[in-house]
Amino acid sequence: MPNLPHSPAADRNKQPILDALNRILGQRGTALEIASGTGQHAAWFAACMPRWTWQPTDADARMLPALADRVAEAALPNLRPPLLLDVMASRWPLRGDEQDERFDAIYCANMLHIAPWATCAALMQGAARHLLAGGLLITYGPYFEDGVPTAPSNLAFDEDLRARNPDWGIRRLEDVVAVAHRSGLSLRERHPMPANNLLLVFGL
Repeated sequence: MPNLPHSPAADRNKQPILDALNRILGQRGTALEIASGTGQHAAWFAACMPRWTWQPTDADARMLPALADRVAEAALPNLRPPLLLDVMASRWPLRGDEQDERFDAIYCANMLHIAPWATCAALMQGAARHLLAGGLLITYGPYFEDGVPTAPSNLAFDEDLRARNPDWGIRRLEDVVAVAHRSGLSLRERHPMPANNLLLVFGL
């Protein structure tokens, strides 16, 4: 197996996120992961949640071969081969003709701040289309919040993101919630996470 791309941050946060998922999610189900990146989260969650089937995806076709290698290395029956999926697509291409497949959970980590703002609405609209009744959209990453002091590290991170791409940047939680509401999703839970991140749970 070739050397796989590795994210130190994904290694650091995978256990705290898993702990939260175990509290939030039911005993079994099928999860769609948006922006899987290196696939470290997908492989870890599938290994630790054997009753959950995990579908990794990414919008960057260049990531798909390494992501497929990560899935092959994990060799888990509940970890599906990765798919190319851009949230901005009017329909999300999932399993062949099953473009209307629905999921118990949709998970998206560290995408909203390194993508144009329009992807937020696209994520919410797609989640509303593809969640089963009672399903949950779970996002993870840094957010600005009204009335909550911002950590200096997040201010510096936001400045760096916007210098790299003016369409990027840490999003305001209240703006994300408003966009979710327009798609029929409401914020159910807010979980503080290490390194000044939040895990948000939205439901229909």
